[in-house]
Amino acid sequence: MWELAQVNVAIMRAPLTDPSMAEFAAAFDPVSRLADDTPGFVWRLRSTGGHAVITRDGCEQVVNLSVWRDYRSMHEFVYRSAHGRLLLHRDRWFRPTPQPSTALWWMRAGELPGIEHALARLSHLRRFGPSPQAFSLLRQFTQDGRPIRRGSRSGQ
Repeated sequence: MWELAQVNVAIMRAPLTDPSMAEFAAAFDPVSRLADDTPGFVWRLRSTGGHAVITRDGCEQVVNLSVWRDYRSMHEFVYRSAHGRLLLHRDRWFRPTPQPSTALWWMRAGELPGIEHALARLSHLRRFGPSPQAFSLLRQFTQDGRPIRRGSRSGQ
């Protein structure tokens, strides 16, 4: 059995303690609890404060790392919940981030990705484009490595 891992990064406009980040910081825990209760949710990275902030290339970045039963479950949470409404305002809190800022890949059920592993997947996607190793929201692959045609439900 396979599960879908996802990582996304966003470059913060200011430290989380800055007043300009207060709305984002206040929303993080409720949205994380919502993810925990979403059908198809398997796991998410948990750290002090409920989020991972790393410094790369001189910028503080929020790293979101999670595992889902399938793409449809993840999509419902990301775009059709309170999380989706926050996405509409992400420019308030985050600077333009190199694209793609999200990478997906299939993992055997029960495996959990680490931050460095996930960021290596994102780096692979940015360097080589979508493949079974790391793919994008728009160009996905099935668990056995076959491309999914847009509009297809295969692998989901």
